[in-house]
Amino acid sequence: MNRRHLLGAAAATLALLATEANAQQKSEVTFSRQPGINYMPTLIIEKQKLIEKHAEKLGVPNLKVNWLTMGGGGAQTDAMLAGSVDVCNTGVTNLLLLWDRTRGGVKGIVATSAQPLAMVTRDPRIKTLNDLKEGDKIAVPTLKVSTQSMLLQIQAAKLFGEKNWAQLDQFTVQLAHPDAAVIMTNPQHEVKSHFAAPPFQYFELKTVPGARIVTSSFDIMGGPMTQAGFFTTTKFADSNPKIIEAVRAATEEAEAFIRSKTREAIEIYRDMSKDKMSTDELLEILKEPGMMEYGGAPQNTLPIAEHLHRIGTLKQKAASWKDYYLPVAHSLKGS
Repeated sequence: MNRRHLLGAAAATLALLATEANAQQKSEVTFSRQPGINYMPTLIIEKQKLIEKHAEKLGVPNLKVNWLTMGGGGAQTDAMLAGSVDVCNTGVTNLLLLWDRTRGGVKGIVATSAQPLAMVTRDPRIKTLNDLKEGDKIAVPTLKVSTQSMLLQIQAAKLFGEKNWAQLDQFTVQLAHPDAAVIMTNPQHEVKSHFAAPPFQYFELKTVPGARIVTSSFDIMGGPMTQAGFFTTTKFADSNPKIIEAVRAATEEAEAFIRSKTREAIEIYRDMSKDKMSTDELLEILKEPGMMEYGGAPQNTLPIAEHLHRIGTLKQKAASWKDYYLPVAHSLKGS
């Protein structure tokens, strides 16, 4: 190696050390999330400044936390990889894809909700997934990689055989949940089905004539499945361990608040999300089966990872959910 290369390598090393040092002293962080009541813990965290509170307890005073709301997980992960977002809160499939593509460079911090996702249709012909035919369209937040898309693939493998896992992909179209919910109220629109996240399926069941549930995440997975949680790059986690601890502590406090002061939590959610449903209507929704599944432990995530590896989307095979979650989560009873 010549002198120029040595100087270049030294400069690169110094730049890397400087970047890491700055990251260790990071005083401003940006979080992203999606719309919907399943993301209510993040709104409680923001409103009550819980990350700032726990960071200060852990020795990181005056932390500034910014929040962005994005329509889908794909936009969030793109923003994180571009460096404009430090921590995402979105579906577990986005976490798994980035964990694999970065060879473990992205990992989960803590789950936030495992509420049921439901495919709603207003097409009287569609009673099961077997009834789908050419021209039918199902709105999902992100094509192929959203949790809803993964659920359809898992169910397709069960219905049509493992080799035909992608058979239902042809019916999916990409729409953010709020946009899909509006379109579902338009009887002339070609999109007649929506694989929705709460509260959008309940809005549709109430307002769309003939709307009904075709299938759900609970039906497909046989129980609750995490579909929202915090994740970040291992570089950020290694450089900011106290902030990572603060995220878990803040999440647990927010989830406890939702359970103990549900009405107050809903009022915060309504105020911050501008959801037009009344507090009483949202309280009724949270009484539906599975709707209070706010918890930090990942649930039913390994079957998703196994499916993605089986079809070749993930090159790495996860032996445990702990492979794609940071050590801060390992004391939780996850799956």
